Amino acid sequence: MIYLDNAASTQIRQEVLEVINKELVNSFANPSSPYSPARNSRIAVDNARKIFSKIMNCDDNEIIFTSGGTESDNTAIKGPAYALKNIGNHIITTATEHHAVLHTCNNLEKQGFDITYLPTDKYGMVSREDVISAIRENTILVSVIYANNELGSINPIQEIGEAIKKYKGKNSQFPLFHTDAVQAATYLDLNVDKLGVDLMSISAHKFNGPKGIGALYMKNGIPFEPLITGGGQERQKRSGTENIAFISGSAEAIRLAAEEKLKLNKKIMTLKNKITDHMINKHKDIVINGHPAKSLPNIINLTIPDVRADDLISALDLEDICISNGSACTSNSLEPSHVLKSIGMDANLALNTIRISLGRNNTESEIIHFLNIIDKIIERIRKNRKEFITNN
Repeated sequence: MIYLDNAASTQIRQEVLEVINKELVNSFANPSSPYSPARNSRIAVDNARKIFSKIMNCDDNEIIFTSGGTESDNTAIKGPAYALKNIGNHIITTATEHHAVLHTCNNLEKQGFDITYLPTDKYGMVSREDVISAIRENTILVSVIYANNELGSINPIQEIGEAIKKYKGKNSQFPLFHTDAVQAATYLDLNVDKLGVDLMSISAHKFNGPKGIGALYMKNGIPFEPLITGGGQERQKRSGTENIAFISGSAEAIRLAAEEKLKLNKKIMTLKNKITDHMINKHKDIVINGHPAKSLPNIINLTIPDVRADDLISALDLEDICISNGSACTSNSLEPSHVLKSIGMDANLALNTIRISLGRNNTESEIIHFLNIIDKIIERIRKNRKEFITNN
């Protein structure tokens, strides 16, 4: 199998699996209990938190473990929104966010919140000027995705963070600034102080960790109303007995990802260039979407005229090659991607658009084989389409 859908999910690393298996055996006790085995469980959770906080350059108690990116986004947006509803009800986000953010904002609209969905440029990006010009006196939160999950385009999060900080001055805490860094975590800087964010979401299965576990950075002092109540775990912010094994495994995954970031970026960019150079030279009418320079090294979004994405994906699947037509969360939808519509792409062309996303396990030989196969399939689909039009 050649797996080229790493933006949807990644294969768990052996080192991570070993940590998970170890903790499943050793850290069986409830970390909230008052005896020795429980203290070992608590130590495992605390050690994992320290790893995340070191990579994000924040305090240990600013890391909240969640069930993944979707919960982290929901918590980052709804928690402060509910706590601040008597101060303001205006939230700013972008039209190209992941549905974990968009649908959360849609839900808040139904509850009386006022949401501004900023349009983006042709690359799916917003500028700091776009954000600042949309802020009002009652704006309580801004949420801008770090790197788009379909296009790979990287938003200027640090610039936006600096601009929001300048806007607030010394006398205001608002608006808060959140970024969904789920796609960015493997490849980009997660230093929250440098980025100027108050909240940041990540998910372990995007950086070769397990599914069902994520983390949310929440700056100390942020007004917050918990979405999940119960035993008061995660400093009263997210109740529920901690998933010790997956928390430890996710910490090992992000530690390894941070350690290998520069080397991996270089490797993946080489493979990406091999694919894009080949596709442009071989198929002159193909369009590469997303920013040509300010983009993740692992995501390639291609529009191939006269080739339906679902036909191409199915044909590649028969060759044991996995790609997608966009976000895995909406890949079964027959509707064109909201991201592609937001950047002004024609609906028919959007249905001819695929996403190839690379990962640490991909090799040059895999890419050579993939390109050989996809060329043949594109030629076959176009030939069949031409014959159908001629005969009808």
